[in-house]
Amino acid sequence: MVDGAPHNGDNNAYRRSGEMSPAGAKEAQKEADRIEPVLKRLWRQKKWDPKSVRAALLQLGYEEERTGPKGERHGGNLTVRAMDPRHEADHYVTPEGAQVGLRVRKDACVTAFVQKTNYEVKTNGPFMETGCFEPPSGH
Repeated sequence: MVDGAPHNGDNNAYRRSGEMSPAGAKEAQKEADRIEPVLKRLWRQKKWDPKSVRAALLQLGYEEERTGPKGERHGGNLTVRAMDPRHEADHYVTPEGAQVGLRVRKDACVTAFVQKTNYEVKTNGPFMETGCFEPPSGH
């Protein structure tokens, strides 16, 4: 039985997160439980810009992830950035809000977002090409 188009699974393999070990899943959930109330508070305060979100999460003791010119990691575990642009009608729009990627272990991440309409915190393994952030759809 085929799920979707004949090669849909193969074409979207890059959008599947890696497997988490039981220990990684447990640690990731622990960190997600720390992050969720902070994002809930920011959402209620209507503070979903990346600068405010980053500042609030750094107060939890996380360190901003640093990378070199070729994407190599140089330490830290937290990345907060603007929302990804999305296509609407005939142009791209970048919604207000922030995305969060927290590398808990080599095999475990917390991914989250906070925006005008809602917020979400979840755990997952890293993505092959984009680390803790789910890659945008390709085509």
